[in-house]
Amino acid sequence: MASVEIQNVRKAYGDFETIKGVSVEVPDGAFVVLVGPSGCGKSTLLRMIAGLEEITGGAIRIDGRVINDVEPKNRDIAMVFQNYALYPHMTIAENMGFSLRLAKKSKEEIAQRVGDAARILGLSEYLERYPKQLSGGQRQRVAMGRAIVRNPKVFLFDEPLSNLDAKLRVQMRAELKDIHARIKTTTVYVTHDQIEAMTMADRIVVMKDGLVEQIGAPLDLYDRPVNTFVASFIGSPSMNFLTGKVAEDGRAVMTENGIRLPLGSVSGAAPGMAVTYGIRPEHLTIAAASGEVIPMLVSNIEPTGSETFVQGTVDGQKMSAQLRERIFIKTGEVLNLSLSPANAHLFDVGSGKRIEG
Repeated sequence: MASVEIQNVRKAYGDFETIKGVSVEVPDGAFVVLVGPSGCGKSTLLRMIAGLEEITGGAIRIDGRVINDVEPKNRDIAMVFQNYALYPHMTIAENMGFSLRLAKKSKEEIAQRVGDAARILGLSEYLERYPKQLSGGQRQRVAMGRAIVRNPKVFLFDEPLSNLDAKLRVQMRAELKDIHARIKTTTVYVTHDQIEAMTMADRIVVMKDGLVEQIGAPLDLYDRPVNTFVASFIGSPSMNFLTGKVAEDGRAVMTENGIRLPLGSVSGAAPGMAVTYGIRPEHLTIAAASGEVIPMLVSNIEPTGSETFVQGTVDGQKMSAQLRERIFIKTGEVLNLSLSPANAHLFDVGSGKRIEG
């Protein structure tokens, strides 16, 4: 195992810069996820760690050694891609042991390593089968097994679950996490799926337009996003944003038509200041008969059994609520909601940056 250090790394294609000075530290044995929308640079960054893309500027270190100019085969990494890339004419055992045969390892060592990896991945009974005889999830396990047998210092995963159906993705997330807990190899994992990031990572790196927006533990990013981009990207369904001005008493944000959105004391928000008010759908509840309410004009209702997802508008601005209660309401009606000020987030309207309390 080894740590990975990414220091002020840049990548440019001519005058177009896709990675704009990224710095990330991946501790020894950690599971770090790079997440962000398509085109944010996360896969490019992973490919630079792997040596599949040249670095324009900065440095990447594995186990303290600068690897900028080191050939991919000499970096002691193993990469698992979105497509399985298995050899159809080889058995599962032959696919998993292929890199070891290229390295001229003995038959005994290859058999032992393949057998050990197969036991970890639950593939022991499939070693004599061919890829076409396996399901998509089993093929992805073979691709992981091919990486595990190399016993690398670092695993690199480039959206390995994106080709699987939703149910299988959930299962494979749990399996990957379990495998990492057992073998404890340093892992850098790329995905555009924030649910994967939240459920699997020790630390998440949120990227946008070739820059790092925030780095932290999953719940740190969820509870204290540094800006509206991170707040909207982390969490499903996405955070609600409503614009307004801080009330004279500093205890609420007032929308244009005077709807009061409760607010805890925020020292950085002066009365009259234009702000973006953030609240997550799951932090909204049906209001009691008395007390302050937030009236939402309902436009759509989606019952799922365990909860009800309601969409609508508050003072003409979009809002959604994820309610545990079963409600009987129709579109076009008004649903009175309430929330705890402790769950509210406040952001600067211009920059989108968090206003600290």
